[in-house]
Amino acid sequence: MLIFALRIGFFKNNMNKYFGARRMPAEWEMQDAIILAFPHIGTDWNYMLPEITRCYIELLKAMIPSGQVIIVVTPTPNELQDILSQEDTAQVCVIECNTNDTWTRDYGAISVVSKENVPLLLDFKFNGWGLKFASCYDNLVNSNLKNKGIYSCELENHLSFVLEGGSIESDGDGTILTTAECLLSPNRNGANSKEEIETYLRNALGAKRLLWLNHGYLNGDDTDSHIDTLARFVDKDTIVYVKCYDTKDEHYEELQLMEEELRQFRTASGKPYNLLPLPLPDAIYDEEGYRLPATYANFLIMNDRVIVPIYLQSENDKKALEILKSAFPNKTILPIDSNALIKQHGSIHCATMQFPKGYINKNIIK
Repeated sequence: MLIFALRIGFFKNNMNKYFGARRMPAEWEMQDAIILAFPHIGTDWNYMLPEITRCYIELLKAMIPSGQVIIVVTPTPNELQDILSQEDTAQVCVIECNTNDTWTRDYGAISVVSKENVPLLLDFKFNGWGLKFASCYDNLVNSNLKNKGIYSCELENHLSFVLEGGSIESDGDGTILTTAECLLSPNRNGANSKEEIETYLRNALGAKRLLWLNHGYLNGDDTDSHIDTLARFVDKDTIVYVKCYDTKDEHYEELQLMEEELRQFRTASGKPYNLLPLPLPDAIYDEEGYRLPATYANFLIMNDRVIVPIYLQSENDKKALEILKSAFPNKTILPIDSNALIKQHGSIHCATMQFPKGYINKNIIK
């Protein structure tokens, strides 16, 4: 009990030092830019570099018309040079920076607004999804971008706490949706209790409440059930989520239990959420026969469009796109073939991180 009290006291003392009332913007709020890290020979993409480079170029083409894109490269691939010579490059800023991998959602800075309505970026520790993969370069990307003058606001140090952007969803109004499987992983912040972790996030992110999912997973997912593979806010009263209709599929029971949990959740005003089910894609396997974590929930919301992963499964793709069109009636829905992306167990949302308006130095991006 004494050790627990000391830990709680440590958290409270540090939070009183750094934190005040703040808010984590929702992804659908207006954005300055998206960060994208390009695959290179030093990543796990090396064995399929031409294939994944083509996928990233298609993703970049889809993103450029909607807003500025910060591309982290190590070094600039020839294919990227070619596409930037053909497209309107006024929306693109290329930054040379070492990376272990391309999943900027999980090591990119997390945006909040301070109590004075001042933009603030939080630099959490990234440890390769619970010490599974190397992360030495990825963990320095935020400070490198700050030193290069990309950010127009303060970068607050949270490197004593492990947190990945794909593990949390914000409705922009004080509610954070997450999974216990990930946030309570012993290889992340395992020395701390659920109460301590929740208290830390309430203060760091300005969360009024956290909604914890205890069920739901995707075979092949090495993030320990990131929320952005399972359930997403599309407005403060609506959640889209992955649903399995095949009773013989290994995911059926867990996703049914997750659906029941979602039905029990209530909005801040006390009403049930409007729930929109996305189909679970038919099973996709890698060359060695392992199932890959295909999901339609891993979409990216931009200023005027939503970029959605598809898997060339006509019926499932069509149904998912229709559901997301109903969720975002005022945005263009753009599908991107993500069969290459899931070979390294991620998809479009995992590969990107948004910065809301007021966070990026406009003198840097021309």
